[in-house]
Amino acid sequence: MSFLHVYHEADGEQPILSTHEGERIAAELSAHGVRFERWTLCSRLAPDADLDGILAAYADDIERLKQDGGFATADVMGVQPDHPDKAMLRQEFLDEHRYNEDEARFFVRGSGIFYLHLDQRVYVIGCEAGDLMSVPAGTPHWFDMGPVPDFLVIRLFTDSQDWVAKMTGSDIAARFPRYEALSGDEAA
Repeated sequence: MSFLHVYHEADGEQPILSTHEGERIAAELSAHGVRFERWTLCSRLAPDADLDGILAAYADDIERLKQDGGFATADVMGVQPDHPDKAMLRQEFLDEHRYNEDEARFFVRGSGIFYLHLDQRVYVIGCEAGDLMSVPAGTPHWFDMGPVPDFLVIRLFTDSQDWVAKMTGSDIAARFPRYEALSGDEAA
């Protein structure tokens, strides 16, 4: 289930706000220029669909995002529980970082948690299949795919060649609950 928890940046234990309501999540994030949408999952998509098939199934939504957000390209990326480098891949995104361009991800299957550090708050957004998150360029954030990652996302880029994380050097991510504590979360 999708969720949003908002914490003060100095307190990673007690959320100021918690909700599972999609419209409330979208409204809270929209105030910071963050896009959160729920898309209808493609029912005709075969479980073993190849990357081109996945992109074709969501072509209309991808095209809308390209027009709205200035994205130029889209690809498909995922990590499965048997991936030999899953621990290293998880660790790579667990520290606060930024990108020079917007980061848009649509969850075709599985789940992950985005953490956005905005205005002395940390917005923790649990995403699942059907959720789209678009983090504005320059936003300090981190991502947790969990200890046993199992997700597939469509990624959109304005310039995929320039998509390099710039670490902030902050240790803030270590002070907030990880995927294991939040993934089955009904209320924090």
